[in-house]
Amino acid sequence: MLKEKQQMCERRLPKRIILVRHGESQGNLDTSAYTTTPDYRIPLTSLGIEQARSAGRRIRDVVSEGGCTDNWKVYFYVSPYERTRSTLREIGRAFPKKRIIGVREECRVREQDFGNFQVEERMKVIKQTRERFGRFFFRFPEGESAADVFDRVSSFMESLWRDIDMKRLDQDRCSDTNLVIVSHGLTSRVFLMKWFKWTVDQFERLNNFENSEFRVMQLGPGGDYSLLIHHTKEELEQWGMSREMIADQQWRATENRGSWNEECCWNLASFFDNLKESSSSSEEDEDEEK
Repeated sequence: MLKEKQQMCERRLPKRIILVRHGESQGNLDTSAYTTTPDYRIPLTSLGIEQARSAGRRIRDVVSEGGCTDNWKVYFYVSPYERTRSTLREIGRAFPKKRIIGVREECRVREQDFGNFQVEERMKVIKQTRERFGRFFFRFPEGESAADVFDRVSSFMESLWRDIDMKRLDQDRCSDTNLVIVSHGLTSRVFLMKWFKWTVDQFERLNNFENSEFRVMQLGPGGDYSLLIHHTKEELEQWGMSREMIADQQWRATENRGSWNEECCWNLASFFDNLKESSSSSEEDEDEEK
């Protein structure tokens, strides 16, 4: 009886968390669109629609493992912006209804707020200032910084874990659940930063997602997620990830959960210089006396 209760309470993690940027929007094609159209109403271009449809087919190929497995389902989260909702609509064409567990509009994965109507010449000057100030902490006038986006993405993750614990995303224990989050470039990078505990410096190394590009966090045999199960080391390098960040992804793909602080010594180099390797407690005592 106790064993059955433990199994019922056991946390069952999604096999994959897939982050997708929207297809090409009118604002990507012509930035003057933001001067007359609110950011959240910017539509996809015809190319963006095709990109989203293609992304849907490729995502289905990932979750079905090229058609080699039949025990999979998907759950979607989507930003409320027109371009992300439209991207989801086109992605959905690749999935039969029986494969979709559910979908939820989630305001906390919306685009970084750049203010209201954006005057093109003024925005060029502001973005130049952002490059000098630093992309993560620079706050747009009447808008947000990436640090502000980090805070709301952190809140979303707390809700995501509650959804997992309450089994809201896992209606069929015989099928693997795949979460697909249709969002924006910066928001997706911030999500990865928060999940993998990257520093601000590491975040600022990262290149943006291309339109309708997606990145797959897959659950490894040790119970942790890694980008290096589905993707290659070369891809991670192209995204701007450092050698230490890639080594961490390799560790997450193969090792057991719970031993990260003990085994991932490369993380310390981001914060300390010239750390000594001590062989005994007496050496540590000598250092303290000095």
